[in-house]
Amino acid sequence: MSAAPRASTAGAVPGTLNLGNSVRALLRRSLEVYGDSPQAAGWLRMHLARFDEPLRVAIAGKVKAGKSTLLNALVGEAVAPTDAGECTRVVTWYQDGNSPKVILHPKDSPPRPLSIHRRDGALSFDLGGLPPDRIDRLVVDWPTQSLRGTTLIDTPGIDSLSAETSARSHQFLAPEDAPTAADAVIYLMRHLHSGDVRFLESFHDQGVARATAVNTIAVLSRADEIGVGRLDALMSAKRIASRYRSDDKLRDLCQTVVAVAGLLAQTGRTMQQVEFAALTELSTLPREGMDALLLSADRFVTSDTTAALNTEQRGSLLERFGLFGVRLGVTLIRQGVNDPAKLSAELVRRSGLDDLREVLNIQFTERRDLLKARSALLALDLVLHREPRTASAPLAVELERIMAGAHEFAELRLLTALRSGAVKVPDDARVEAEQLLGGEGGAPAARLGLDPSASADPSQSRQAAMEALSRWRRRAENPLSTRALADTARVVVRSCEGILATLPR
Repeated sequence: MSAAPRASTAGAVPGTLNLGNSVRALLRRSLEVYGDSPQAAGWLRMHLARFDEPLRVAIAGKVKAGKSTLLNALVGEAVAPTDAGECTRVVTWYQDGNSPKVILHPKDSPPRPLSIHRRDGALSFDLGGLPPDRIDRLVVDWPTQSLRGTTLIDTPGIDSLSAETSARSHQFLAPEDAPTAADAVIYLMRHLHSGDVRFLESFHDQGVARATAVNTIAVLSRADEIGVGRLDALMSAKRIASRYRSDDKLRDLCQTVVAVAGLLAQTGRTMQQVEFAALTELSTLPREGMDALLLSADRFVTSDTTAALNTEQRGSLLERFGLFGVRLGVTLIRQGVNDPAKLSAELVRRSGLDDLREVLNIQFTERRDLLKARSALLALDLVLHREPRTASAPLAVELERIMAGAHEFAELRLLTALRSGAVKVPDDARVEAEQLLGGEGGAPAARLGLDPSASADPSQSRQAAMEALSRWRRRAENPLSTRALADTARVVVRSCEGILATLPR
């Protein structure tokens, strides 16, 4: 994987730099012990190198959940095939590169490059007749700022009609005999189904310092379809996402739930002038005629209309925007959005993509070193269990010390326990504790519930942190506090002290 510049430490999670350094040192010591084991040494070197690479985020979900469409929306270009071809049945990595290229990695032969083609504006590549079950992965290099700090990994659909296709996703995301290659996961679902819960449970690590949903975000995808294409469809989807966020079971399995209309987001980021012109032409129709045209996909494509758009043009517009996107685009143009760039930005904003990108930045980017440290420790734990040696005993002790003693993991364990209800404290204390523990983001402003711009005023942040520290010290020392509240308070107190340590005086 190509390396990327180290992320700025501004706004980093308090303490993660020390944790990262401790884990790196432990990996180097482990390499001295396992240098003669090709498999173990390979895993350890890979995780050591991953500290200097972009964060690896996998996109998972059932078939037709909109994984490739969302990936294209996040990248801002149509780089991932969205049809039901063989490429969608293979784990595919998308990373920043100096020039566009695709490398095929077979399971039983050396990697080889594939030729790249454009079809209807989208990227496509031929697997050269090699069956998907003989392919380990595809790696797509694409020069773009969107992939500079994050490598996105598109996975085959779960619960596919093909058992082999589903197995490839499970094996990649939750392997039984190797460390997982992903640091974090975006899980797409059209609605909360028992199959979604089962998968999230299978990806949910168990054990000391591991039981945490910190590396998973759920996305209510294809959100525009929830309201049957009505203009208020996204509002309905956001209400459902909010309800899911308060679901006790789901809170235990993922950080949050975000509603996104993936098709609208992708089209908004890649809209062409000819498409803007077509929407403008439709906006000239009488309102009654336009409403009748949008009653169904078939009617929109085939009905007679005075608009200067033939059946093929309307079919192409429907494929790119969907009924919801067409209706929204026409409505916005009628309301005075008469510039392609402004319409594109408004479609993206209304799609929910900006909300998702903000969540990804708060939950994943700010925690990149913590997530990588966690991945590395899980890999080392697997090595120690698979290849126990006399010389590895001190490594196991140090691993246990980091997992049990690192405050970052104590925060994650408590955050998960509070969200799942395993630790019960009064609601007002629980809400504040979750925030101070990093449930809304790891940066000091997010933990303190301040506007991000408040970081420019360190005195305001310091005062808020001192007040929080004082409140939670009183809770920790109050003899009337329950055992659960007192234990929670002691962890939160240390988090407050960590926040204060990062703030300039």
